[in-house]
Amino acid sequence: MLRACIFDLDGVIVDTSRYHFLAWKRLMESLGSDLSEEENNCLRGVSRIESLRLLLRMKGMSVTKEQFESLIELKNTWYREYIAGLSEKDILEGALELLRELRNKGLKLGLASSSKNAREVIDRLGIGMYFDAIVDGSMISRAKPDPQIFLLCAGLLCESPSECAVFEDAASGIEAARSAGMVSVGVEAENSLERADMRVRSLLEADIDKLSECVNLR
Repeated sequence: MLRACIFDLDGVIVDTSRYHFLAWKRLMESLGSDLSEEENNCLRGVSRIESLRLLLRMKGMSVTKEQFESLIELKNTWYREYIAGLSEKDILEGALELLRELRNKGLKLGLASSSKNAREVIDRLGIGMYFDAIVDGSMISRAKPDPQIFLLCAGLLCESPSECAVFEDAASGIEAARSAGMVSVGVEAENSLERADMRVRSLLEADIDKLSECVNLR
């Protein structure tokens, strides 16, 4: 029985990916390099620390531990500058309606984002009241596709993983949901998340009855 829904943040409820891209690109330029949109796509669903490690490997660069930590903070500073103007108008189409519908049906709602800025984003969007539990990057030690973030969220919701559904836009998130024993809903326009139990182009297409049936059949 479906008792809770857990949402990723970036790309599902709000599109902050362009701000991450601008911040990473700015960081790479400060190091005398560049970042293409194709290279940036490799960072989807990856934590900030792992993203920087990946970028340095891609560019054949090496830095000291102190420089690494400084670069991490610099990227975050620039990212927070970019998201300072976020508001309810930036919520992706169908997200607010779905959150309200799920609430009206008595389901618990959780947010599970690898971003350490997730709470700030939620506050700026004005939707914090919809979530019974929020897990951000500061609360986990293992990034997706490890299921830790979703299992922690289910625990905070006091619900069994088998009775939870996850809304995700990245392959690593879908794998994390599957490893956690949860039904996964792939939210993406490219129709490339083949491993998801269900796929929708946006949250406007989310069908709660079909989702409940999918959970019941597992």
